[in-house]
Amino acid sequence: MPNLHSLTRFVPLIGVLVLTLASFTLMLAWSIWFILPLGLFGVLSGMGLYDLIQTKHSILRNYPVLGHMRFFFEGIRPEIRQYLIESDQDEEPFSRDDRSLVYQRAKGQEDARPFGTRMRVYDAGYSWVTHSVQPKHITDTSFRVEIGNKACKKPYSASLYNISAMSFGSLSANAIQALNTGAKLGGFAHDTGEGSVSRYHKAGGGDLIYQVASGYFGCRAKDGTFDADKFTETASLDQIKMIELKLSQGAKPGHGGMLPASKISEEIAEARGVPMGQDCVSPAAHSAFSTPIEMMQFLKELRDLSGGKPVGFKLCIGHQREFMCIVKAMLETKIIPDFIVVDGTEGGTGAAPVEFSNHVGMPMVEGLTFVHNTLRGAGIRDQVKIGAAGKVVSAYDIARTLAMGADWCNSARGFMFSIGCIQAQACHTNHCPVGVATQDKIRQRALDVGHKSERVARFHRNTMEALAEMTGAAGLSHPSDFQPRHLMLRQGDSSMVQGDQVYAYLPEGYLLDDAATDFGGNKSRWARARAESFAPVD
Repeated sequence: MPNLHSLTRFVPLIGVLVLTLASFTLMLAWSIWFILPLGLFGVLSGMGLYDLIQTKHSILRNYPVLGHMRFFFEGIRPEIRQYLIESDQDEEPFSRDDRSLVYQRAKGQEDARPFGTRMRVYDAGYSWVTHSVQPKHITDTSFRVEIGNKACKKPYSASLYNISAMSFGSLSANAIQALNTGAKLGGFAHDTGEGSVSRYHKAGGGDLIYQVASGYFGCRAKDGTFDADKFTETASLDQIKMIELKLSQGAKPGHGGMLPASKISEEIAEARGVPMGQDCVSPAAHSAFSTPIEMMQFLKELRDLSGGKPVGFKLCIGHQREFMCIVKAMLETKIIPDFIVVDGTEGGTGAAPVEFSNHVGMPMVEGLTFVHNTLRGAGIRDQVKIGAAGKVVSAYDIARTLAMGADWCNSARGFMFSIGCIQAQACHTNHCPVGVATQDKIRQRALDVGHKSERVARFHRNTMEALAEMTGAAGLSHPSDFQPRHLMLRQGDSSMVQGDQVYAYLPEGYLLDDAATDFGGNKSRWARARAESFAPVD
């Protein structure tokens, strides 16, 4: 139910309508010269009324008349940027950031710009793809990877770029349906997030990755534990292509959550399988298992109950030894998951405590490199596909992530931008100005599902085409051919180094070979890890 504060954004429109009527009355009763304010306020009134019915701009639907100020200031940004450059000030707040790139690709606008890069190419951390004097032309941009090892009965052919986990409840109904419809149009997958499968996911018809988190939404017993029968019912949907067990997320690894009873609507309760009128708790840890071996057995149960669909888990790396415990459990039980998704702490579109966002969890590049090399060291990298997420927005982000060892990438913020997110950071207030992260029916009305779903599909398609161009420029035939050696990185002393000197692929099976060289203390961590417990060996 929209509150009074939510409706105040329509005051400017009401004001110009009143002034239009007043000007018309005064023109008739007093002076013909009131035709001038009548013309001005009449134009603004017509503009505001049109704003309410148009479907392209969510800001204007939610903020008729007033919203045009935003587009005015956007229009003068190049001049402001030039002023800052000429006055030798920092241009960063006005640079063409990832959000602008997504908007251009989602809208089908030209994203090429003159006068070269805006990146500071001599700053530490700057990186680039090395190109070939014999580039290739790639015409087929429907890049895919098959997920599912020999234990999987229903492998899934996934796009190299998919929508990362964002739950219904955190996102609006219109946002969820627009994302999923876009995934259907573009032929890629949409992760449900821990909020389970809603009617709006189903309405979109796109491929789903069903995330099972510690709250077990969609497969939850009355006491909050895992319910096998409910899971089977949910996982049997043909729309669900893979099952993802969430251990932790980049935004707040090691942190649980609670959805207050006041925010639980009938639709949210239906999707999550929780009662109305009660707080909905997501514990920090799972109750279905407590040891690495039990975790593998639970994954096998999920695979069996789903009819053999690909099953894996998602985590942000914390204690490296604990991940090695999981890998040791894979070797001992011979239960190998089909995939692992590595979430970086720099990612995460969900609200989280500032300390967790800034100082808990491993960034994606380091986490991905560690997971990739641990699986190589255990000799099972060929059986497990790796997905990665953490500010993966551009074609270069994808190329770099694949080079580091990932098989595919997920993105949350990129696809949020494509449906109109402006990073107002009002997600937790229910006052999202563009209808993306709100349960306010009037606010989310601003997000037109048909128009925004086309933008989602267009953003994906244009990003894949950009990835194809970058892949061809490197002299490669497919993005999966990227290796660390295809990257160069600027170091703190302004020297440059090849990617494989920093992010090298470690030897296959080295963790199992007592005579093999230890790399970065990994073998000592491996020795302290055990499959029976997440606790270290005494």
